Parts: sequence; C-alpha cells; structure tokens
Amino acid sequence: MTALEDRVYDVVISGASIAGSAAAILLARRGVRVALLERRSDPAAHKVLCTHYLQPCSYPVLEELGLIPALEAAGAVRNEARWYTRWGWIEPKAAPSGPELPYSYNVRRSTLDPLIRSHAARTPGVDLLMGHTVKGLVQEAGRTVGARVSGPDGEVELRARLVVGADGKDSPVARFAGIGTRTHENERFSYFAHFRNLPLRDGITHSWFLEPDVAYAMPNDDGVTVVAVIPGKDRLPAFREDLEDAFTAFVRALPGGPDIDSAERITKITGTVNYPLHSRRPGAPGVALIGDAAITSDPLWGVGCGWALQSAQWLAEATATAATGRGDLDQALAAYVRRHRRGIGGHQHLAVDYAKGRPFNPFERLMFSAAARDEAMARHMHLFASRLIGPLRFLNPVALAHASVVNLRHRGPRPAPPAHLPRSVPVTGAQRPAPQTRTATSVPATATATTRNERQTP
Repeated sequence: MTALEDRVYDVVISGASIAGSAAAILLARRGVRVALLERRSDPAAHKVLCTHYLQPCSYPVLEELGLIPALEAAGAVRNEARWYTRWGWIEPKAAPSGPELPYSYNVRRSTLDPLIRSHAARTPGVDLLMGHTVKGLVQEAGRTVGARVSGPDGEVELRARLVVGADGKDSPVARFAGIGTRTHENERFSYFAHFRNLPLRDGITHSWFLEPDVAYAMPNDDGVTVVAVIPGKDRLPAFREDLEDAFTAFVRALPGGPDIDSAERITKITGTVNYPLHSRRPGAPGVALIGDAAITSDPLWGVGCGWALQSAQWLAEATATAATGRGDLDQALAAYVRRHRRGIGGHQHLAVDYAKGRPFNPFERLMFSAAARDEAMARHMHLFASRLIGPLRFLNPVALAHASVVNLRHRGPRPAPPAHLPRSVPVTGAQRPAPQTRTATSVPATATATTRNERQTP
C-alpha cells in the first residue's frame, strides 16, 4: 500500500457524511482522484441530530448516485406529506390526468450515512480514510493547495488542487480558509424522539404550523417515526423544568396529532435549545464548501440533507474538469458559487425571516389558506415545500391571483391562529414586520408536479 503522503489527489474532501460522500462519488466518476476524510473511525457513524428527511429536490441526485434501489430495499419511506394550518389540512394530491407528485425519502441517518459512505468507498478513484481529520490548510500565493491531515499514523500533508469542506455547520475548513460566517438567531428550539408503530393517517408525514409553534411526525424505515416539536422560545422554561412532561403534553395537544401513548418510544428525547442559521460564501481560491458547511438552515424545514446532496452535485458539475487540471479552477468555483446561491439563497432568506418566531405574513396567509382549499394550489405549495421551485416562482403573479380568487370564494369570518397549549408570555418576535417579498412572472398557479428528473431553477 502506498504511504499516504506519497499518494496524489486532485481533491481532498473533509467529511464523509451525505455531502462529502456524494461529492466524492460524483467527482470520481468524472475522472477526479479524491481523498475522502472522515474524523470518526466507525464506518457506521452517523449524524444523530437530524430530521431524517430527504426533500424531493434530492431525488435526481440520489438517482444519479444509483442509490434508489438500495434505499427502497432498506425500507426508506416515500415522503408524501400533509400540513395543518388554521384553515385546515393542506393535502397535496396528483392531478387526475397528471404525473405523480415528486417525492424522495424519509430514512434514518443510521441507515443512510453508512449506505452512502460504503458506496463512496467502492467507487474507483475514491480513497476513504476513516479516522483522519483536517488540521489546517496548505496555502501558497494566497490560495489553498492542500491540507494538513492527522490520522492514526500521524500528520501528513496532502496536496490537491481543491479542498472541500463537507464538515458541518462549524466547518473547520471554512475557519482555516478564513471564510466568514453570517449568523442568524433562531427564536425556536427543537426536541424529537423516535417511536415504533406510531399510527399516522395514511402512513405519511404530518406537519403542524401553529404560528409560531411547529411540530411534525415523519415515518421512517423499520417502522420508526420521528416526532419533533419546534416551539417558540417562550416555552423553553417549561421544557427545562420537565422535558418528558412538556414534550408529551405538546404532542398530545396537536390538532389531529399522533397517539404517542399507543406507541413504543425507542429513544430518549433529544434536541437543541440554540440552533442558529449560518450562511457562508461556498467558495474561495482552492476551497469549496458543501452541505451544512455552506448553509445551515432551520431544522424546521428539513432541507439539510437535500441541500447537502444538491450542493455536492452542483460542485461536481462545475469543478470536475478544472480539478483534474484541464480548466480554470477559479472560474469553475465562481460558477459553483453562483449555482449554489441561485438554488438556495431565496429559500434561506425566507427561513431566516421565519426563524424569528413570527406568525405567517400576508403572503403566507394568502398562499397557505388557498392551498388548504384548492387542489391546484396545494400542488403548487408542494413544489415549493419540496424545494423544486424557488420563492419567486412560488409567489408569481398568476399564483397570487389564483390564490386570491380561491380565498374570495371562501370568504367568511377570519379564522383565529390555531389554538394549542396556553402561553405564559407574548410570542417572541411576533410583532416584527415581515420583509417585502418580490414577485416574478412565470409558472401558473395551477401547474402540476414536474417529473422528478426535471431540475428547476428558482
């Protein structure tokens, strides 16, 4: 076996979870020699604090990776969903003469992470190095040309044209490269637990938007359902006083909520009381960031896994040729940065605003209420919630006009915000004004779901 310091790589990737493993596979298939580093030594290591939800925007990436058959065999659940609002349930369904609604999968990270990591290890051109950590970057003339890597046999220097940070929200690679972080506070906290044999209507994902509190129940592989509560921080004292009681009471009070008393809880209640949103420029000379290293969004939306896969694909498409020395790497990285911002920037902007713990703004009230009353609007919302269209297409003038007509047909007393547990203090951030939202001209509101293979640009 060639000593590590004598091996030649085009790309060094720090982090062998979803983003890093996907990027390694897609780059290697394009002729790139990849060192895939994972700080943990256990091949079955996985992320625990996760929604286990792969947005439908991830399906084309999973298909390109060739993982669909393995996911289906592992029992991953196709993620149909319904959402509760003050106007009732939003339940997207395919049009009678149209294609099926786009979907991806709910699958636990304990299943997904080892699966995609082992797939990367079997890919020609990828060296998976477990128990190896990036301790610093090698820089020359103002650009990164490699990484200092610590492993079981000591520290070595790996030269590469590109170093990729797939190392999470606190990204050491970003810190070593001097890439700044924009931090946005999250006025909600979250706790979740796993239940076995939890009855859910139709066996699909349920979400509750209680303004500002949120909750969801997501069925996963092996008959396990993730139940999460995401309340405003004014509820935090009750959860700190008695986590078990507060969590259970919250779920029991959900309108049409799951009967957790009839199911077996198989994990402890886990969560975080402070999960800010991070945004970083995803490229610098000789460095790229993917997954949570580039964008850490609100876990409420379950976008992290999907964006990890998409950003890996965008990086491979933009930089593979240049990473092998047959193109301008700076231009390739600039193209990746533009693609990343175009695909995620608008969604993250709205997530940052909603993380203030506010109730729905006027545009959201218009669209959510119409989606609860009209099948075409429900399908339109499904495309947006699936991250298959961006905010501008979601709020295009035709969609807004159609939503207005739907709501005029159902005029009546304005419904109150959904009743839930009593609050002891005013809702944090509820009085903050919502930002102005721009609209664009495209896509009728009656648009049905696109095929899973069609990549859409916001």
